[in-house]
Amino acid sequence: MGIWFQVTPGSEQPIYAQIVAQVEGAIARGELRPGDRLPPVRRLAEDLVVNPNTVAKAYRQMELNGLILTGRGAGTTIADPVLRDLKTRDLGLLSERLDTVIGRALALGLDAEAVRALFEQRLKGFTEGRQP
Repeated sequence: MGIWFQVTPGSEQPIYAQIVAQVEGAIARGELRPGDRLPPVRRLAEDLVVNPNTVAKAYRQMELNGLILTGRGAGTTIADPVLRDLKTRDLGLLSERLDTVIGRALALGLDAEAVRALFEQRLKGFTEGRQP
């Protein structure tokens, strides 16, 4: 499997957050599975033409979120969610992201039913193994 990273430097979303979001999405879609390796920080930074500190920040964030495991000499691998406890912080982070998406959708003029339908459509794409 694996993942192909792409970042947009001019985006309002910081580059490190773009990397985190891409890994989260790839895990959700089954493109990355527990034990799969991510590229070393320096190599990914070179590939994306970004500062290695930016990639390191993304990796630190993913490790704090329990998405990846890093070990000296072992590289960086995708963590097995079954082996970790679902932490209150994980749910809090997820809730914050949902709040942001819901707020943005309502600001665009979507009503609650349209937001619900969009969410269900996107969720269906993930649970049925299709690329959303």
